[in-house]
Amino acid sequence: MTDSTVKVLALSGSLRKGSLNTALLRAASEIAPAGVTVELYDLAPIPMYNDDVRIAGYPPEVQDFRAKIAAADALLFASPEYNYSVSGVLKNAIDWASRAPNMPFDGKTGAVLGASAGALGTARSQRDLRWIMSGLNVYMVNLPHVYVGGAAQKFDAAGKLTDQATADFIKQLLENLRDLTLKLRR
Repeated sequence: MTDSTVKVLALSGSLRKGSLNTALLRAASEIAPAGVTVELYDLAPIPMYNDDVRIAGYPPEVQDFRAKIAAADALLFASPEYNYSVSGVLKNAIDWASRAPNMPFDGKTGAVLGASAGALGTARSQRDLRWIMSGLNVYMVNLPHVYVGGAAQKFDAAGKLTDQATADFIKQLLENLRDLTLKLRR
């Protein structure tokens, strides 16, 4: 990292076209504060993890994903909560990227947010993702917690975020991610 711009790679744990979590990441890219760029990455092409395949050589889709993580300064995760934890889509991608050699998560900064129709706004999923990232040496932003409950009412028909309080929390989260990334850069 040679300048003060922080390049954030945004990963959604949902493949659904109308995903509220992907919509949150699009909102983050639109309201990113000065010094932050947010690039959304589509996890759909990543195959199911198979260690026999990994040993034979990473598939091109996984090589691309690992390279994107390595090139990013920071990571932003949004995932639905399935069965009280992170989605299989996101966990599968993390499992691929976290293997040797040159594990690209090591030393990155990260932040997490999430949207759900329910009241808890992915709180348990976020807790588990923080735990997973601790094992990969990712320095996670602690605050603010961005749990977007009742999320369907906070987006318009086109998937644009309409709730100003949520936008403010996302912007604060990205500012804190930027600041932590720059602090660790020194």
